[in-house]
Amino acid sequence: MGAYMWCNRTTWGMILVGLAFAGDGLAVNEGLRGDGRGRDILVNSMGQHEQIIFACRQEGHDGHWYANFGYYAANSQRKAYRALGRLCKLNVRTGRVEVLLDDPEGTVRDPQVHYDGRKILFSYRKGGADYFHLYEINPDGSGLQQLTDGPYNDIEPTYLADGGIMFCSDRCKRWVNCWLTKVAVLYRCGADGSDIRPISSNNEHENTPWPLPDGRVLYQRWEYVDRSQVHYHHLWTINPDGTGQMVFYGNMHPGTVMIDAKPIPGTGNVVAIFSPGHGRREHAGAVTILSPKRGPDELSAAVRVSNGDDFRDPYPLSKDHFLVAQGPRLVLMDAKGNVLPIYRLPESLVKAGVTCHEPRPLRPRMRERLVARRGALQETTGKLILTDIYNGRQMGGVERGEIKKLLVLESLPMPIHYTGGMDPISFGGTFTLERVLGTVPVEPDGSAYMEVPALRSLFFVALDADDNSVKRMQSFLTVMPGETASCVGCHEHRTRTPENRGASALSALQRVPSEIMPIDGIPDVFDFPRDIQPILDKHCIRCHDYEKRDGNVILSGDRGPMFSHSYYTLTYRREFVDGRNDPKSNLPPRTVGAAASPLMEKIAGDHYDVRLSQDEVKMIRYWIESGAPYPGTYAALGSGMIGGYYENRQVNTDFEWPATRLASEAIETRCTSCHAGDTVLPRNLSDERGVSFWRPDPGDVRLRLARHLVFNLTRPEKSLMLLAPLAKDAGGYGRCKVTNNRSQPSESAAVFASTDDPDYQKILVMCRDGKRRLEEMRRFDMSGFVPPAAYVREMKKYGVLPGDLPDGTAIDVYETDRKYWRSLWHNPDDNSFLD
Repeated sequence: MGAYMWCNRTTWGMILVGLAFAGDGLAVNEGLRGDGRGRDILVNSMGQHEQIIFACRQEGHDGHWYANFGYYAANSQRKAYRALGRLCKLNVRTGRVEVLLDDPEGTVRDPQVHYDGRKILFSYRKGGADYFHLYEINPDGSGLQQLTDGPYNDIEPTYLADGGIMFCSDRCKRWVNCWLTKVAVLYRCGADGSDIRPISSNNEHENTPWPLPDGRVLYQRWEYVDRSQVHYHHLWTINPDGTGQMVFYGNMHPGTVMIDAKPIPGTGNVVAIFSPGHGRREHAGAVTILSPKRGPDELSAAVRVSNGDDFRDPYPLSKDHFLVAQGPRLVLMDAKGNVLPIYRLPESLVKAGVTCHEPRPLRPRMRERLVARRGALQETTGKLILTDIYNGRQMGGVERGEIKKLLVLESLPMPIHYTGGMDPISFGGTFTLERVLGTVPVEPDGSAYMEVPALRSLFFVALDADDNSVKRMQSFLTVMPGETASCVGCHEHRTRTPENRGASALSALQRVPSEIMPIDGIPDVFDFPRDIQPILDKHCIRCHDYEKRDGNVILSGDRGPMFSHSYYTLTYRREFVDGRNDPKSNLPPRTVGAAASPLMEKIAGDHYDVRLSQDEVKMIRYWIESGAPYPGTYAALGSGMIGGYYENRQVNTDFEWPATRLASEAIETRCTSCHAGDTVLPRNLSDERGVSFWRPDPGDVRLRLARHLVFNLTRPEKSLMLLAPLAKDAGGYGRCKVTNNRSQPSESAAVFASTDDPDYQKILVMCRDGKRRLEEMRRFDMSGFVPPAAYVREMKKYGVLPGDLPDGTAIDVYETDRKYWRSLWHNPDDNSFLD
């Protein structure tokens, strides 16, 4: 602790005195004057420099850690940001605060001091404007200069040693895959804001880049590739030119947002915020010291420092002292978590929801080491080298020579999102559409060498000689244009020194890089009604339709309130194994993908003489490998669903329909005497009965009686809710009997003796109203489908659809998606910086 003692925590109330801004924008911080030792601690930590820059602003409306800029999907007038923004300077010796920039209607965030200490870089949304841009200002508040412009949000900038600036931006034109706000990923530009270009292809957020002494940039990367959407937000590194993207810490350990990380001088360690769970508002969490030399997966490498999860934006002054924001105040924290308050906002601002953010010392600092450029922006591809696919974790039981090729998949960006969940892309599974690019060979020695498209989010599945999946990647990689990247193996051990086999020893390097070979006979992006349902109709419906429901399995393409009955049935019965939105990662061989899917066994030829062609088997195989989606277009989001979701709340429900009220009463009266407890029936088209949509439990017996299956909105009279209680001689199943007492059901009387039963008719009318409503709404696989207005709005903004396209126009949504994705591909003509 040095030669001084920290004050006991119980004395802070005596030390901290209320503050007030003076009329000229200045304030005196009396907190440091209450204890001379406390002031000396901070002054000594600052060295010869005695000023701190920080921002203050109202916290964002949204509880999510990333939703603090832009607007919401369905209503562009609903903003995620708030106001009362200020950029301030605190003199730690005198306690005096100077307001450098004050904008009651604007928002100020993310200041960073230049290497020479003579400029401050920050992100600023001017009052009355909609977008954050990068600005610089002099430490005395003069010389305000705007660096970036346009209808985009540029946030969290950091100076780079090569003279450029790295920042996060929603110029990537994509939205959070499980929320209703925009995504920002890594970009860079010149010192004057020119030559802006992306250096990331992520579908999800990247945040708080900060240079490491060796020249790499440390940042937070959020990702999920058919694992969990809320568990993986960890620390990665990247070179200033975008090359060398690599995990830094935590990608095997879900459940923490690791963000705002910075190197601790002279230690090799970093300090970061570990925000629990899916993260707290505005990056709040625990101050944590991380020792990366122990490896990126070693839990003991991260040591919690703070007592509490309400701290933000740590800045290391030394190995023992950190500037930290905590709600409306700034504190100095030591390496044991003791805190000394150094500033608190006036109570008037606190009551207005204003908090402190991003404290930085106003002082010069050394530039980091320069990293040689490894890319060539005139190229559209990069190269990947795999040394040995058999070198890795969780590879037990995989024989050398068994893996013959790699399936190359691409995680596709989302142009907008509405629901907050994965619906209707899947039921409890994938959130994203995945493109099948093709395959590349793996040599007998386990090596591979391939050419891949640059700035695209790619991942791989290892396939055997029969194209069965052996091991699946549940992360993604990106190569920059002209970059050659490499990996040791398949989920290799990160703390072991790899065998130096040398380029001459790798079979794959004895030839030119493999081109990705497309797979004949399959679409690159799957659509279940278009691509899979015809196969089920041809081979399965004769036994698995409403007339002959063998095994209680229905594989008809009839529509339920959200999905087709066949898609829902295959999903809830776990006929395919697709990763299932599970927080687990690096699974054992053959436990995910087509090889682990019971459906593949049923179409192999031994299931009641079902014989599929090779092309049909291939179609189902690669549908599963690409995440087993329901629609093949993001235009399906937020549309065509009765009882769908917006912001995790049900919308377009049938709760208030007159027919629903009558049908619900009929179900209550005629069915619940038997169907109680775990077998409770849905009362209407929107009744989820508390079943988890996000991660449904496969053992939940309610899944077999879900609204997605028991109500038929294509052929209402075929609804299981009607067929099961209807007498056989009336065309039903006669499964549900009139109960005289619960232990002795009568064998002679069905619940509905005929279709003339008034309660039967009430339920039928509700289903017919649902069909009529669905025909008005239109689902993505129905003729005349018109995507949601906000989808069209964003596609117009992106330049994908004509700006004068009339509202309500039916468009080819599949081609619109493709044109959107192509617009994001690297175009050398648009990038000249660093060439």
